[in-house]
Amino acid sequence: MLDLKNLQNNFDEVAKKLKSKKVDENLLKQLAEIFIELKKEKTALEELQAFQNKFSKELANTQDKEDLKSKLSENKNKINEQNQKVVVLENKLESIAHTIPNIPDDIVPVGEDEDENVEVKKVLTPPNFDFEPKEHHDLGESLDWLDFVRGVKISESRFCVLKNEGALLSRALVNYMIDFNRSRGFNFVNVPYLVNGATMFGTGQLPKFKDDMYKVEDEDLYLISTSEIPVTNLYSGEILSSESLPIKMTCYSACFRKEAGSAGRDTRGIIRQHQFEKVELVSITKPEQSDSVFNEMVECASDLLSSLGLAHRHLMLCTGDLGFSAAKTIDLEVWIPSQNKYREISSVSNCRDFQARRAKIRYKNDQGKNELVHTLNGSSLAVGRTLVAIMENYQDKDGKITIPDVLRKYF
Repeated sequence: MLDLKNLQNNFDEVAKKLKSKKVDENLLKQLAEIFIELKKEKTALEELQAFQNKFSKELANTQDKEDLKSKLSENKNKINEQNQKVVVLENKLESIAHTIPNIPDDIVPVGEDEDENVEVKKVLTPPNFDFEPKEHHDLGESLDWLDFVRGVKISESRFCVLKNEGALLSRALVNYMIDFNRSRGFNFVNVPYLVNGATMFGTGQLPKFKDDMYKVEDEDLYLISTSEIPVTNLYSGEILSSESLPIKMTCYSACFRKEAGSAGRDTRGIIRQHQFEKVELVSITKPEQSDSVFNEMVECASDLLSSLGLAHRHLMLCTGDLGFSAAKTIDLEVWIPSQNKYREISSVSNCRDFQARRAKIRYKNDQGKNELVHTLNGSSLAVGRTLVAIMENYQDKDGKITIPDVLRKYF
């Protein structure tokens, strides 16, 4: 959640940044009006409290006690009424603040949408085929790796069954990714796929994205859309020691999202599914550590792609394409031969103290004071999309697929 004091004290500057992240101008205007009204009502409350304090002390020395008691009683009622006005405004302010995204870092380029993201660099060179590369869904069906018909039969559209070497390759990728991340200092954790509403709120999924989540009927439980949610919230409500930071974790999970992309986009194949698998990186750091850990996470995901021989590029997301909780994001896009372009396979974000404020994750700094941590998360990698990339980049003209050497030991 936003630091409301910062928003109030630097309203014009913060509002400008939030507008670049597509926050409704009318909503910001409403916030400004609430701030003004709240300040007025708090001032009135303080005046009433000052009157109560001053004349309560004089009660013992005054001759007309009954008259002063009556005034103090009347003033006390006014304090209760005024306090209620302040509480209502504070609750209204907080309710709106829950729906407002994080402030983008100054380094983030201003832009409307994904077309204005900025390429940072390319890594490796895409393969040069002497034949027309097939799409992964055609390869998968011909090799009996992907069964879309039965996936739809037992579920609905945007579900798929992985079979034979396709299923084995997917599992090999998960194990390889976990081992790779552990070698980079990220400790493996295994978490529930169902979490409560407070946990969803902590990382920013609720209340704004409630309609995108799968919820268990009549229970306060939601299927996770990313393991960032439970892993970050492992430390919700806790005060960590300075010495324990940074905490770096990696986690494998299935992920579930109702929203699976724009209508008509990627309707074939497994690039956009309602259920998918992902290996995630999550870090909890001191504020002064978060930039270096961010770079470390981007490098880890990029090196993982390089170890698989997959050409990719780094993109700095512009303000208009930045996620709700993110202050800064680098996307990694992998080369997809059949589409002749790069597609997102990883997204690494620094959320600063935005999630920590919502989830109440703090640490005791060197001065012995409690301070909010910074939280970071990143895909490492989306398993299904990595499977797609390997199938397409490692195909031959006969439609067969070579398994990358680093994965062979996992079969």
